[in-house]
Amino acid sequence: MFSRCRFVIKGGSRFSTKTSLTNASRSGIRLFSTSPISGPKFLGSAIGFALLSFGLGLAVSSLVIPKQDAQVQTFPLASTTPLEQLDSPRYGSEEDLEKCVDEIRRVVGDELVKNTPVEIDYHTDNGFNPSKPLPHQKPRYIVYPLSTEDVSKIMKIVNQYNIPVVPYSGGTSLEGHTYSTRPGIVLNTSKMNKILQVNVDDLDAVLQAGVGWQDLNEYLSKHEGMDNLMLGCDCGPGAHVCGMISTNASGIGATRYGSMASNVVSIKAVLADGTVIKTKLRPRKSSAGYNLTGLLVGSEGTLAIVTEVVVKLQVKPGYETVAVVQFPDVNDCTKSMASFFKKGIPLNAVELLDADMMRCVNYSDLVSKKFENLPTLFIKIGGLNKVIVDEYVKEVSAISKSNNCNTFEFARTAEEAEELFFARKNALYIMLDYGFNEISPDAKMWITDCAVPLSRLASTLEQLNDMMKEYPLHHMVLGHGDANLHYDIFYTPDQLEMCKEAVDRMAKLTIENEGTCSGEHGIGSGKRALLELELGKDTISMMRKLKLALDPKRLLNPDKVFKIDPLDASTE
Repeated sequence: MFSRCRFVIKGGSRFSTKTSLTNASRSGIRLFSTSPISGPKFLGSAIGFALLSFGLGLAVSSLVIPKQDAQVQTFPLASTTPLEQLDSPRYGSEEDLEKCVDEIRRVVGDELVKNTPVEIDYHTDNGFNPSKPLPHQKPRYIVYPLSTEDVSKIMKIVNQYNIPVVPYSGGTSLEGHTYSTRPGIVLNTSKMNKILQVNVDDLDAVLQAGVGWQDLNEYLSKHEGMDNLMLGCDCGPGAHVCGMISTNASGIGATRYGSMASNVVSIKAVLADGTVIKTKLRPRKSSAGYNLTGLLVGSEGTLAIVTEVVVKLQVKPGYETVAVVQFPDVNDCTKSMASFFKKGIPLNAVELLDADMMRCVNYSDLVSKKFENLPTLFIKIGGLNKVIVDEYVKEVSAISKSNNCNTFEFARTAEEAEELFFARKNALYIMLDYGFNEISPDAKMWITDCAVPLSRLASTLEQLNDMMKEYPLHHMVLGHGDANLHYDIFYTPDQLEMCKEAVDRMAKLTIENEGTCSGEHGIGSGKRALLELELGKDTISMMRKLKLALDPKRLLNPDKVFKIDPLDASTE
């Protein structure tokens, strides 16, 4: 059918990344994110198929596939790319980096390119991640684009010089996604923080990448006609929508509104070579082409840089209350949670705090109300009006009592609801206060993140608690209603390796229980081996294939999610 295939390398750059089964110089890999077909135009003409018309007397046009030269072979003809079949990526030199940054300055201006020690340190340590970059891995420059067009121009320059780029915005990542592993550039989109459009009738909003979810909700609350709307995904304070998309973040509201994947309509993004793409338009339903939105959600900045987003807006409940239910043990908590969902009660949030977490809550001066040191559920119950919500409260109370609850308390006013939920809302600050004062001023906290099927939650918690008894590490548990668990472990500097071991065992035990090593925080650089254990080598090789298709030079957030360099000796 084809006369022959020949491979061509475009540009002949000495910095071209060597990729896949053979070196780029031998296989002719075209190092661009998109592959326009070149070659002769189609030569066929309409031919009547008299014999195939079965006497109908119709002249039917046939599809003729002409002989032509295949001038572009994007990568070897295999469905996966195992790590061992790659060569190491080849990035530009220090001289190339300086030339690259000089060109970027001409695009965005000197004031948006930074390289002071303060800026570099700020982008390499948020205080919560133990895997900070080593000195030789730190970025050399921080660049602040203001628009999609800026990002596109920057990436075209970066692609020319083969400089690695790490996307950054809110900086709240807990798995090292925004930490560089190669000296290069951090692209900080936090100044791209405009709310471009709110479509009230469509219940969506168009945002630049650097808009924080809290800023969006505050904006909506202050504008008439929008004040009953919100973004349902409410993860950690300070998070921006682009980062929430990159890790498929969720939060307390995920029980009702789902993770970020359920709250994104479409994405505008810039590929590694500067190409600007839009995954879809604004309709809620679309069967038009591949689900590129789903592909970018959870990709952790390794496939493209998110620059604009259309997010769904949720309608706030007309009336909402909070219930706090305490149980003698965790099993009773999880049984109640399962019963709530099977009964079909529309809960806006269900949060599990174990006895150690409640002890920490009671220790804190931040909380005026005191509770028993028992496993506790904090529940938000919402509906159209108070009459409806009161019926739900009765159902929640009955289920809780059937599962041996010690106390059941619910708010009768908005002020009471705020007070009751305060302990859960401020759990992070409560834990940090406890660690500093009761463990050590040098104590740090490792926030783990795993999830299991709800039916496995009680047994998994029991196994994890038994395992943690082997370690002299203070810890407490926070869980979401979707069976996403956070073991928050305190450690001193001399206990770091011990803590790493415990966290690794915890993730493996979760996987054995049909769970995942990451429910909402992502993989980053610290869970790559666990991801392979969870999904298998072939699945990771397929992901690597997708990465190389869109980012053949391996410029975007290198070394995150899975290995891209066969010389990478890390066991993580």
